[in-house]
Amino acid sequence: METSHKLHPIGLSPLTELQTLVEHRSVYTLNQCELNVFETHQQSKNVRLCFNDLVLTTMLRGKKVMHLFGSEHFDYLPGESVIVPEKEEMIIDFPDASQQNPTQCIALAVNGEVLKETIGLLNEKFPKAEDNDMWRIDMSAFHLQNTFEITNAVDRLVHVSRENIGAKEVLASFTLKELLIRLMQTQARHLILDNYKKYLNNHRFAYIAAYIRENLAENLNIDRLSDLACMSKPNFFRYFKREFGLTPVEFIIQERLKLAKKLLADPLVPITEVCFRSGFNNTNYFFKLFRKYEGTTPKAFRETTIHHLG
Repeated sequence: METSHKLHPIGLSPLTELQTLVEHRSVYTLNQCELNVFETHQQSKNVRLCFNDLVLTTMLRGKKVMHLFGSEHFDYLPGESVIVPEKEEMIIDFPDASQQNPTQCIALAVNGEVLKETIGLLNEKFPKAEDNDMWRIDMSAFHLQNTFEITNAVDRLVHVSRENIGAKEVLASFTLKELLIRLMQTQARHLILDNYKKYLNNHRFAYIAAYIRENLAENLNIDRLSDLACMSKPNFFRYFKREFGLTPVEFIIQERLKLAKKLLADPLVPITEVCFRSGFNNTNYFFKLFRKYEGTTPKAFRETTIHHLG
């Protein structure tokens, strides 16, 4: 699972301004979307919420238990987003909410025409690598770990929505379209790259993901990968980045770091050995990438992991 990224916090409403302690709502309306900020300051169960448009919800503080699609229920935490179809009722529990520990969540309702226009543009001008594959919001991947790109786009959209500037609608329109594209790329990454075994026979990038994971300790040559995908090197790079929002090289790095984190959980494996077994041939490069992606050193990550396991 990818590292989740949390949004910048939004200031809570003063208690004297709360209209209700359960899902107090602040609304910022734009031409193409509506930003809702919800706060809950006391424990509650079976709170019902429904929108007429598709909604991207993102947790900022606290914890919810979400009930969706009849029987689906799960903990919902900061660093995560949930996509909810139009007219789909959410039933929400707040098991831990209090005035000292409120929950806060944003719900971005997206105009259906904007969604349709964005998907249509992508399918016409930037088609996917496989002829039978189309851009779409896929509800089989409705619960997401926020990527850096999603978090960055949502942060900017929240900022623009709450500003009072003349170019507000134009900036919001561009940022909303970017956010929708980032969401679809993240879903594609989850569906194809994280569940590659389901698609080995009908998606070339699933086959590439399998090859990479089985050969992480080897020298993964991009020329070899593009040949396996039956694509020229430029097309391989272009389509991979377009569909998943990251380059093949970035994907390889992320997979090697995942393996490194598993190996670091074993205190008997020296960190230098972790480096080479994960496919990195230079310890300084390994330390630099680990800090960049994980925000800490391999040694500190090991100590924290072992402490939690203990």
